[in-house]
Amino acid sequence: MQVFTLYEGSYSVDATKKFIPFNAEKDNPKDRPASLFIHVQPFLVKLKNSLVLFDTGLGYSDEDGQLILHKNIRKAGFDPEDVDMVLMSHLHFDHSGGMVHNKLDGSVELSFPHATYVIQHGEWENAFTNTSSSYKTEIFDFLQRNAQLKFVENSGQLTDEISYELTGAHCPFHQVFLLDDGVDKVFFGGDVLPEPEELLRRFIAKYDFDGRKAMELREEFGKKAAEENWNCLFYHAKSKATGYITYTDGQFKII
Repeated sequence: MQVFTLYEGSYSVDATKKFIPFNAEKDNPKDRPASLFIHVQPFLVKLKNSLVLFDTGLGYSDEDGQLILHKNIRKAGFDPEDVDMVLMSHLHFDHSGGMVHNKLDGSVELSFPHATYVIQHGEWENAFTNTSSSYKTEIFDFLQRNAQLKFVENSGQLTDEISYELTGAHCPFHQVFLLDDGVDKVFFGGDVLPEPEELLRRFIAKYDFDGRKAMELREEFGKKAAEENWNCLFYHAKSKATGYITYTDGQFKII
C-alpha cells in the first residue's frame, strides 16, 4: 500500500467561513483578526488493484486554472482520471470543494469522472437541508446529476480492503475509514482525528457537533492505532501529515 499526501495549502478562516490562502513566510496572522488557521491535505492511496482518494480539499485552482489537487496527483505519478473511489469523511466545503472543478470559463466538470464517490447517506441528506455555510449545495446538485454516487449507511465493509465507520461527533453523519491489505493498515479519521495535536492533548472543540464524543473517539482510535500499528492520516496536520502512534503510561506519541 502506498500513501501520498496531497497538500493543498494553508488558509485562514473567518466568521464568514471564507478560506483565504495564508503563507507564513510573508503573511502576518495579525492581519487576519478572529481567524482560524488550518492546513488542508487530502490523501491518495494506491491499493493492489485500485486508487482511492480521501476527501477532496477546497477545490482551488492555480493561476492557469488547473486544479491544485490534480497537480498534486500528477506529481505523485498518477492521472486524476485513474482514481477509482473518492471516500468522503463528510461534506463540509474544506473537504468536498474539490469533488468538482470550477474552470476559468465558468463551466463545471467532475474532478474525478471515472470514480465512485462514497458518501454517508445521512450526510448527503443533511447537506441539502442544513443552513450552515459549510455546505455548498451547488456542488452536490452537480454531483447528483453527473457523478457515480454510492451511499452507505452506518458502518460496514466497502470492499475486502476498505471498511467504514459512522462516528458522528464532528457532524452528525461523519465517517472514518480503515484500509487493510493484509500487510499494512491505514486509518483516515477525517475531522474526528484531524491532526496529531488533538490526540496529544484532551480537549473539547467548540467546532464539533458533539465535542465530548469527538474527544472520546480520538482517544479510542489512538489506542487502536497503537495496538494494531495503523498509519494514521491527518487531514489538517500542522506538522506530521501521517504517522504511527504509540501509547505508553497513558501518553500518546506520534512517530
